[in-house]
Amino acid sequence: MALPKKGTRLIEVDGIAYRWLIRGKPTYSQGNAWAPMTVAIELSLKARQSLVVELSDTRPDSWLEASSAQIKSAQVAELIRLGLAHGWQPSKPRPPYVLRVPSAQTSTIGEK
Repeated sequence: MALPKKGTRLIEVDGIAYRWLIRGKPTYSQGNAWAPMTVAIELSLKARQSLVVELSDTRPDSWLEASSAQIKSAQVAELIRLGLAHGWQPSKPRPPYVLRVPSAQTSTIGEK
């Protein structure tokens, strides 16, 4: 399923344009800090396979647990490269590729 164009941000990584999105409001599970924060990424043009990254951090707007996680463009670029290295193929028509990023790989993710 393609990302909605409204609310997405554009980023260029290694000469390729991508769009990324963090859900505007947390899901019930994310609000209760039961589910991780997710970032959805796809090619800007002719998107086929989306990358859904589940971070080990909770959302900053979680209702019960305070978190200082903030996602910046440089971190999204790092996630795109990580997804590509793990087998994400954004130009092939396939179901979304889910990538779970443990704490050890999130050196810059979540830092202020």
